[in-house]
Amino acid sequence: MANVVVVGAQWGDEGKGKIVDWLSERADVIARFQGGHNAGHTLVIDGKVYKLNALPSGVVRGGKLSVIGNGVVLDPWHLVKEIAAIREQGVEISPETLMVAENTPLILPFHGELDRARESQVSVAKIGTTGRGIGPAYEDKVGRRVIRVADLADDATLELRVDRALVHHNALRAGLGLEPIDRDALLADLRAIAPEILPYAAPVWKVMNEARKSGKRILFEGAQGALLDIDFGTYPFVTSSNVIAGQAATGTGIGPGAIDFVLGIVKAYTTRVGEGPFPTELHDGDGQRLGERGREFGTVTGRKRRCGWFDACLVRQTCATSGVKGIALTKLDVLDGFETLKICTGYEVDGERLDYLPMAADKQARCTPIYEEMPGWQESTEGARSWADLPANAIKYVRRVEELIDCPVALLSTSPERDDTILVTDPFAD
Repeated sequence: MANVVVVGAQWGDEGKGKIVDWLSERADVIARFQGGHNAGHTLVIDGKVYKLNALPSGVVRGGKLSVIGNGVVLDPWHLVKEIAAIREQGVEISPETLMVAENTPLILPFHGELDRARESQVSVAKIGTTGRGIGPAYEDKVGRRVIRVADLADDATLELRVDRALVHHNALRAGLGLEPIDRDALLADLRAIAPEILPYAAPVWKVMNEARKSGKRILFEGAQGALLDIDFGTYPFVTSSNVIAGQAATGTGIGPGAIDFVLGIVKAYTTRVGEGPFPTELHDGDGQRLGERGREFGTVTGRKRRCGWFDACLVRQTCATSGVKGIALTKLDVLDGFETLKICTGYEVDGERLDYLPMAADKQARCTPIYEEMPGWQESTEGARSWADLPANAIKYVRRVEELIDCPVALLSTSPERDDTILVTDPFAD
């Protein structure tokens, strides 16, 4: 059976939630492999809306195993609240349906405090984080001072881990004018949350490899988008983890040979939340129209997303770094009614034409998009479920996107409803 990795191929908010849900019905295991609860997925199933942050999208599907891998950083208090909220919507979650890797790093309250304190410094350029502590938790992981899920099971180990973390963080807090961390209160909070988290703890690497050997279909679910990747994104305006498809292996403990198909989720236009370069950003009526029609507000923060024309140059780049075999093109219906559409095919920087986004921040800021114009369509594409339902100009737009990004369309989404999807290539096919 084929195993599929789903990655966002832009700056996030591409509609991964719907596509992952659509695919998860046919998967046996759904695994989150990076990020934290700073990324939100919205699922619409039979008119019912589910908003997920830490939980894999598969939890709303009965009979599936959902996995939070070691590549994720996890806020245990948020997870408990999210589980409770989803249960209130009638979804059953138990250790039989949800597993958390024993070596998953924890986000603690002081991580969020540090995150927000840094963002509030007026003398330093803002990164645009959600302030939820994701970055500081990843820093502690690399610095070998993070507390992991397994540490909650042994009090002596927990105290040692806390003491190591506090040596570092109290020094940082003093420099930022924050009070020292209350060690006893932190330990009490961790001891209290431990019984609610530990039942879900498991050797995920072992479970995943056994699932693969037994022929089960695995769906690897990424959060955010490849342009926020810590290595290949628009640094420093990025997230603190690797977002590209290769992280699916290291973020769950399964070998890269287990990945059979990489599906890149791509919005039919471009959006971005927070700070950083955005070559095709629109500050006119077209940009406002895209935002209003696409309901471009963040699931987690509620922040208004920046909107612009489709950037084929960027998507071609992310398809290459993630090894994307096919894309799921979403929100095509948002483009209904435009007289003319533009697609960015490259950039001009200081008189030089480039077919990729340079890594140097100063060059990124000076990139002027080179556009190709196409006629729009006046007919509605909303709810289309076959190519025959699409206007001719909409099909031409999709075909041109395929040519420019050098990658075929595997799925086409025409509304938030999961069944309003045109299947071109089955990612799970052998």
